[in-house]
Formats: sequence, C-alpha cells, structure tokens
Amino acid sequence: MDKFNLLSVALGLACLAGIDLYLTVFATGLAIHFHWIALAPQYQSLEVLGHPWIITIAGILYTLEFFADKVPWLDSAWDTVHTIIRPIGGALLAIQVLGHHSPVMDVLIVLLGGSASLVTHTAKASTRLVANSSPEPASNIGLSVAEDITVFGGLALIHYNPVLALSVFALAIAAFLYFAPKVFRSTKAKIWLALNKLNAAADPRRPATLPISLPSRLAPIFSKQNLLGETIAWAVPCLSGRGRRIPANLFGALVATNEEPHKLVFVARRNWKPFSQVIDLEGSTVTREPQFLSENLVLVPSEGRGPKYSFLFIRSRGALVEQIAEDLREKLSVPAAAETRVPDSWPASR
Repeated sequence: MDKFNLLSVALGLACLAGIDLYLTVFATGLAIHFHWIALAPQYQSLEVLGHPWIITIAGILYTLEFFADKVPWLDSAWDTVHTIIRPIGGALLAIQVLGHHSPVMDVLIVLLGGSASLVTHTAKASTRLVANSSPEPASNIGLSVAEDITVFGGLALIHYNPVLALSVFALAIAAFLYFAPKVFRSTKAKIWLALNKLNAAADPRRPATLPISLPSRLAPIFSKQNLLGETIAWAVPCLSGRGRRIPANLFGALVATNEEPHKLVFVARRNWKPFSQVIDLEGSTVTREPQFLSENLVLVPSEGRGPKYSFLFIRSRGALVEQIAEDLREKLSVPAAAETRVPDSWPASR
C-alpha cells in the first residue's frame, strides 16, 4: 500500500505540474520549509523542495506566470514555451518522490510522469487557446484563478488522500482524452484563424458575383450527392459549420442551388468520407456576426423555434460573408414556389 501511495503522490504532482509547474513546486516547498506538513519517512526525498533557493526561484517564475496567464495570447505564448518545460518538470518531480531504484524503474517513472504532465498541460493550453478567441480578458483571468485553485486543492488532496487524488486526476484525464478529437479540431481552427488574422488584412472589396466553383477536394461530394440535378448558384468554402446533424469544426463549403433557392447544402469530408446536409432556410433569419478572429454567418429561426446554424469564415472575408447574407435575405423575401420535395439530408455515399 505504501508503494501505491508513493506512486499516487508522484503521478499526482506530475499532473499538477502540467497545469502550473512553478506553483506546484513553490507551494510544496513552502509547506515543507515552514513545517506546515510533516513528511513521512517514505517522502523524505521531497525535502529538497524546501530549500530556500528552490522556493525563491519557483516563486519568481510563478510571479511571472501569474501575470502572463491573465493576458490574452501572452498566456498561449507562455504555454507554448512550457510545452517542453512542464512535462520535464513533472517527470523530475515524479522521480524525486520515488527516489532512484533502478535504471528501468527510473525510465518508467519518467515516462509516466512526463506523460501525465503533458496531458494536463495540453488540456490547459487548449482551453486557453479557445478562450483567446474573444478579446476580453475576463475569461483569461477566470481560468488563471481556477487553475491556481485546482493546484492548491490538488496538493491538499494529495496530502490527505493520495489514492483519491490520483483517481480524480485519472478521471479528469480520461474525460479530456474522450473529448480530445473535438478539442484538437477546435484548437487547430483557432490557430489557423489567428495566423490568418495576422497575415491577411481584411478585404473590403466585394466580388461582382459569388463564386460558383467548389474546392477540388469538395467538388466531387456535391456531384455525387446531387441526386436531383440542381445547378450551383454559388459555392463558398467555410472553415467550419455547426448545427443540427453538422459536427462542429468540420471544414466544408456552403452551396446554394438555382432550383432550390430556399435551401442550402453544406458539403464536407468527415473522417475521409463524403458528408452533406441540406439546410431549409424557410422561416429563418440570416445575420452576419463579426467576431474577434472570424466572420460568422448565422441562421436562426425567426420565431425562436427550430435548428440554429452557424458557419465560420476567416476574418478577412467579411465583405464576402455580408454578400452571402444579403443574397440569402433576398431569396427569403420571395415566397417559395412549389418545390420538389427534398429529403432532410442526402446519403453520405452511393
């Protein structure tokens, strides 16, 4: 049981190091130095954390992190630098708890501790990146405070019940890994939007006509799914779509057809397979919503009931998004003629 407790403490500290390495070392060192906690004989290897020099350096670095964490985008830059530092620090903390037994055991502990730190660091960095899509600092400050509270709470739980602490950390890591694909897609989109915003200025010019050609990787999808033979009125790539039956953060394109003016088709590739979804515009309100990193085309039910759709475009395409919105409003202002019934969604493959 003592060995399992040791392992729980080692991996618990590694997990907390992935969230805030400097606070973990600083708080633990202070508690040991001022004898707020009494180290059991099996944990005497942690006494080194109470050395004044370690406490001082960890305190200075934590102070820098305390302020950096509360500034949008500076926190993400700080996290990027610490993608290597935190896992290494977590691995060193883990091996310090267990002491040096054998080269094989040392390698195993380094791998386990480093991996635990890397997962929690990735969860933190991804959350921060998503929060930075809004320019206000309140979310960054709130996240920073929540992370500090998590570290203090985690350290207290490790002190009183290491096994329970490890169980809580394991459940949190499992939850993150379950949602990891969605988190990574969202993170990838935010990075791409941020880079595009830095590299491309907004283009106020509006094209004479909306484009009618799909990207080469998406063109075959519409032709395969186009069972009723509609011709394209316009086709515009978008970074992602969200709505009923449309997975979030899925790169695709919006297609309007000449034969079905009150309907849109969202086409994409999902898990390397063709994906399409017909969207009925009848009874919807079309709006353009400029965001900090993106331009959004939003379709909401006029009466407040029904599915809501949101399509995200790069920030520099604001004029194009406004033109799309105006075109859809114009089409919706004309009463729908008798139309051939179209199913809610076309099959994914034939």
